[in-house]
Amino acid sequence: MNNGVLSDDQISALISGGAITATTPFENGQVQPASLDLRLGSRAYRVRASFLTGHGQTVTDRLEQFTMHEIDLTDGAVLEKNCVYVVPLMEALALPAGMTAAASAKSSTGRLDLLTRIITDNGVEFDRVPEGYSGPLYVEICPRSFSVLVQPGLMLNQIIFRNGKTFINDEDLKALHAKTPIVDGTAVISDGLGFSVDLKPTSGDLVGYRAKPHTGVIDLSQIAAYDPAEYWEEVRTKDGHIILDPGAFYILVSREAIAIPPDCAAEMAPYIAMVGEFRVHYAGFFDPGFGWDSAGGAGSRGVLEVRCHEAPFVLEHGQVVGRLVYEHMSQTPAALYGQDIKSNYQGQGLKLSKHFKS
Repeated sequence: MNNGVLSDDQISALISGGAITATTPFENGQVQPASLDLRLGSRAYRVRASFLTGHGQTVTDRLEQFTMHEIDLTDGAVLEKNCVYVVPLMEALALPAGMTAAASAKSSTGRLDLLTRIITDNGVEFDRVPEGYSGPLYVEICPRSFSVLVQPGLMLNQIIFRNGKTFINDEDLKALHAKTPIVDGTAVISDGLGFSVDLKPTSGDLVGYRAKPHTGVIDLSQIAAYDPAEYWEEVRTKDGHIILDPGAFYILVSREAIAIPPDCAAEMAPYIAMVGEFRVHYAGFFDPGFGWDSAGGAGSRGVLEVRCHEAPFVLEHGQVVGRLVYEHMSQTPAALYGQDIKSNYQGQGLKLSKHFKS
């Protein structure tokens, strides 16, 4: 197997070979071009605090220490805002030598300000599965802006599998951009591809949305079901800047349109902390084919999930807020994002999660 991020066919082979197992049969569409969607199990544990398992301990050990009560999700249950829950997932891993895995919230999860992180037995990092790991997977869920209704089988997180070294260095990324543009306009490449915030839209003055502090519950199984005005305030500006409020959550959009070629994947990473009192969400994976057009050119802008920290902060149009770290694929996927599969966010601009009416 070539070094790189595993493709859909390779992930399917891991399932067939028993390296990925599940308590119920895998579903159609669960394997994405370069990732596997992970499903919630039937129980949730309300815990006192977020935790990492640590060397020599299992998640079960930690749950015995920190569980406040257990919740049956079979008929649906509400996970309340600002509370922490741990949910066993249906999937488990037995990774072969040389292979690691990394998890991330799915796009719709991040756009609801759901803090979701994968934890493992003996784990010392969130969302990272070490080489050769064999055991169950769990997700920690902390709704930050909205209480949510969940049930077994919901897919809030995704996981990618890396064989050997996968990351593309800056020199090679510049060469890739010269051959196949990965961004419209000038590529700012330093430890990945930098991207900035768009606060001067080509028409109108709507630049984003801010989560309202007191709202109803969102049923995560419902698509296009909710009126955005009941959950979000529109953010408008005519002068190219906004002031972020401490503790508030915003949906904004990148100024650049980006592309992920078919033989690459990418991960969103936060920009360095020294640039301001905010961060652009937790992380996120971009599948091969995102924004990519075989005729050339970059086609999709990135939605930014922004949370301000301790002090009010002025965010300016064009300010660099994050970076995309590109990786080689081990092989080109059989299906690409947006073209061969049903993709909610291909060709997107400023857009809320799929749960809201357009």
